[in-house]
Amino acid sequence: MKTNTAEPETFEFCFPKLDTLVCVENRPDEVVIRATRATFSEERKAYFIRELAAEGFIPVDYKWFGERSPFSGNPVVRWLVDYSWWKPSATAEAGTRHFMIRMLVGSALLWLLLMTCVILGSTRHGLNSANQPVTVSRTHG
Repeated sequence: MKTNTAEPETFEFCFPKLDTLVCVENRPDEVVIRATRATFSEERKAYFIRELAAEGFIPVDYKWFGERSPFSGNPVVRWLVDYSWWKPSATAEAGTRHFMIRMLVGSALLWLLLMTCVILGSTRHGLNSANQPVTVSRTHG
């Protein structure tokens, strides 16, 4: 017998000021929120959950989450600090790889240029100083 295991509805949010990515999974019996870092206070978590419900990302039952209200049930929210869900896109990986290859090749070429200048400079300086006469003057006071 086959069971219908549908994937939960998933939304991703970015909080650049907090340097945090958040994934919200809307499951039939609970909401799972995965954050890449522990940067949310309890008050901010409750506000975010209420905001998600107000915007329609999760059921409206969560709109009063965290408030002490006799009308609110006990909706289940699991807040996890977990970055294993986050996978960079293929284009981002390719762009980063291309950038790093160019930077390493450029650095190697710059190093070779600088080493060539040092070697040629020291060779020229050594030849020039050997051909110049040295004069020593002595003064008596």
